[in-house]
Amino acid sequence: MNHLALPAFSQNGLLNAVIEIPAGTNTKYEYDKQKLEFRPDIRDGKPRRVNFLSYPLNYGFIPSTRMDKVRGGDGDPLDVLVLAEHVAVGTVIEVQAIGLLLLKDLGEWDNKVLAIPADPGKRIIGATNWREFQQDYSAARHMIELFFMYYDGLGTMTVMGWSDEKAALEEVKKWQLV
Repeated sequence: MNHLALPAFSQNGLLNAVIEIPAGTNTKYEYDKQKLEFRPDIRDGKPRRVNFLSYPLNYGFIPSTRMDKVRGGDGDPLDVLVLAEHVAVGTVIEVQAIGLLLLKDLGEWDNKVLAIPADPGKRIIGATNWREFQQDYSAARHMIELFFMYYDGLGTMTVMGWSDEKAALEEVKKWQLV
């Protein structure tokens, strides 16, 4: 199966998220676009691992999107962060956007949609929109920011701010392949 070619939006009008890195792991996996499989990212000849903390969320991408370098993106599919317990590598999960983390990675936009599972039984927080997340889980927001500021070395990522679920959906549409 080509995970990149799956639709960005589910039949229910929510988002599809493809999980590359489960919450709680330190190994950075990526989807190999040529081999159509999930493999550990290799840096300096070794699998890339985060040195100090596990990924606090499930990390993946929205299929059928690409953050075009010509328009300032990083050339990869739009990233998604799914607030849920450990979700296995390669899982496609229907999610609801609740926010948008605005990041620059060495000068290129590397924004990340913040989402919760569509299935309420798989959620680990009660917030279903940005206002509730900001109000009830501000500590989680700060932890997410700190993780991305430091996970690949200080100075690599710059947090440019946050936006709401409406901006997250607009971001998906902006980078959606038609």
